[in-house]
Amino acid sequence: RERVKRAGTMLRGVARTLRVRQMLVQKDTITSKLRTPRSCDKITPRELTTSFYRPFGTSSRRRTQVMSLSSAASQESAPKVSAPTLEVEGGDVFPVRRVYCVGKNYAAHTIEMGGDPKTDPPVFFSKPSDAACNVSIVPYPPLTENLHYEVEQVVAIGKTGKDVKVDEAMSLVWGYGVGVDLTRRDMQAKAKGKGGPWDMAKGFDFSAPMSKLVRSDQVKDPLKGEIGLKVNGKTVQCGDLSGYTWSIPETISCLSEYVELQPGDLIMMGTPDGVGPLVPGDQVEGWIQGINTIKFTVS
Repeated sequence: RERVKRAGTMLRGVARTLRVRQMLVQKDTITSKLRTPRSCDKITPRELTTSFYRPFGTSSRRRTQVMSLSSAASQESAPKVSAPTLEVEGGDVFPVRRVYCVGKNYAAHTIEMGGDPKTDPPVFFSKPSDAACNVSIVPYPPLTENLHYEVEQVVAIGKTGKDVKVDEAMSLVWGYGVGVDLTRRDMQAKAKGKGGPWDMAKGFDFSAPMSKLVRSDQVKDPLKGEIGLKVNGKTVQCGDLSGYTWSIPETISCLSEYVELQPGDLIMMGTPDGVGPLVPGDQVEGWIQGINTIKFTVS
């Protein structure tokens, strides 16, 4: 009996040693993964519970609780994010997929910005989809001391199109609106001077306030009509939609060579000359004859 008892004690000691060594090996493995960025996301909940949360003598009940918590964490559902939308006159909402903008598309503004409308092709850039918004208050953005306004016609796409012909482009249009392209002009100038991108100069929160959209069948002539903007009651921009260097069908056709247009896309067509600064407290009103108006205050 004594021999059997001593043998059992020895076996338990060996088992204890092996378990400790296993724990140390697993701990070293996880530590190595944590030091390697591409490996740290491969750590499994089982590895964590086995190496760090299973010290010698831990009860099976405690181990089960830890494993349950780890499993619950690993199965946490992804966050739910609602898609941006714009209101539509008469009810309904328009889901926004992408916001495309056209630069150098109004001869007078191109000249104003130092370009040549006869030789410069359209310049396309994008804003975040949630930059398009129906708001009455626009917060003055951070990191700028020179926020500029640019009133523009908004074209809402309702059908898919790739390599669209000019004479077929208008069939993709779902509706129209009035928008204001807000720009951190000082940030844009610095980026241009360094030859870098200027996404953050154009794509920030509330950088594309818009009117309610109007369905295309309710707009008599989307290619002609006065477009303008007032700041504190004073007209600072005024032109006509016919002044665009690239018309709506030409712009859609050109843009569809770069990307496949999809329902929910918005195109901001460009601005007349007269762009200028805004400061907190300014009251802004933009309009397009036969389409809609937009009003907001800079806070």
